[in-house]
Amino acid sequence: MKGRWLLTGALHLAFVAAVSLPALSASAQGTPSQLEAIAKRALDKLVAKVPAAKTLNKDAVAVLVFPRITRVGFVFGGQYGEGVLFREGKPAGYYSTLGGSWGLQAGAQQFGYAMFFMTEAALGALTNTGGFEVGVGPSVVVVDQGMARSFTTMTADTAIYAFVFSQRGLMAGAGLQGNRIARIAR
Repeated sequence: MKGRWLLTGALHLAFVAAVSLPALSASAQGTPSQLEAIAKRALDKLVAKVPAAKTLNKDAVAVLVFPRITRVGFVFGGQYGEGVLFREGKPAGYYSTLGGSWGLQAGAQQFGYAMFFMTEAALGALTNTGGFEVGVGPSVVVVDQGMARSFTTMTADTAIYAFVFSQRGLMAGAGLQGNRIARIAR
């Protein structure tokens, strides 16, 4: 009986978290100009700290920056964040990322990520369709610290590269796969 109560409580907590994530994240981001400023600062900081991001930033057709994504879960989980697409250093659109998951997971976390679109075709998969799901469509390579050390333009052969940054909190079971990215009106 106690196990059933615990499972029911966990399901309710996950449902409440998944429903409230968009509202919490959207209110935390503020106005479009505030979101742009936060996203620009996050990108500038990433490019200054990570040489591979600096290399990609020079050649990228566009960069989509989600400065703050909130993820919570206990068995069932969800995440939400809003970001800005920068093209030639200027805002070119606003996007949301939304994901749900279930399985062995617990915790809460905030993080950001930047996606460097290296070709017009890869960018078109995002802009011409209203969005896409990470893991379906153009290939996305998440650049980790080891890969970032040996990264050069000679080794860049993928359409989209992603960097996760500013992780705070603790969440067992993380990843970008399965997140839906869609254009939003701001």
